[in-house]
Amino acid sequence: MNRTAEGKLNIPNVTLAAMTSVNVYETIRAMEYSMRGIAFGDVVLITHRKPLSLPKSIRYSHTSKLDDIDKFNYKMVYELGEHIHTDFALIVHADGFVVNPGSWQDAFLDYDYIGSPWPLPQNDYSYRDAEGRLVRVGNSVSIRSKRLMDFPAKAGLKWEKIEKEDEYNEDIFLCCKYRNVIEEAGMRFAPIEVAKYFGHEHMIPEIMDVEKPFLFHKWRGRNAQYPKFSNPWKVRWQKCKDFVRPFLFWRQK
Repeated sequence: MNRTAEGKLNIPNVTLAAMTSVNVYETIRAMEYSMRGIAFGDVVLITHRKPLSLPKSIRYSHTSKLDDIDKFNYKMVYELGEHIHTDFALIVHADGFVVNPGSWQDAFLDYDYIGSPWPLPQNDYSYRDAEGRLVRVGNSVSIRSKRLMDFPAKAGLKWEKIEKEDEYNEDIFLCCKYRNVIEEAGMRFAPIEVAKYFGHEHMIPEIMDVEKPFLFHKWRGRNAQYPKFSNPWKVRWQKCKDFVRPFLFWRQK
């Protein structure tokens, strides 16, 4: 485990990255929190307009506005790699970021994709690859290699909805739908035995012996202890709306 002179975890081949057009303030705070005790090779916010409050420590990279979830999913598959200039990217969100930098393992970079463990599905088609085999690790809050990020566009992988789910989902697209194709190209997905130390999203039995994962996604179960950032201007605006609403209702009578 490499460290800087200041004692920070030093991972110069990893870019901390986030892609969003919503909850931008909260995402920036999550990125800053993720930088505690870690020296990344680069830090980039991929969004449609440079925020006035963007710290100098975070690079702005432009994309067209992500105004619906399908655009986000598409760009995460086909565009993300264009914004990354290191061997790996650690993808975080406003609701999923690094909380225990001391839980880092160099083994996380032995794989082209590592995310949080998935639960066992309640049907016979979810979380399965093209051959029907169960997949136990995914999640958009993840580490991905530059090679994997560039692969879908280079290989011409067809953008399709997930069968029987009738929706686009970027991590299932990569970890399940095209997993076999990606593995045949020589890339590796982390097993659940390693991923449980990396991240937690679902409170499943397989993760319960790990008290301090490197990161989390969603405030479920034990994850409720982790910070939840809020935009103070949104809070004030909501208070104003709550104050005015009774008067508007009275006028409608």
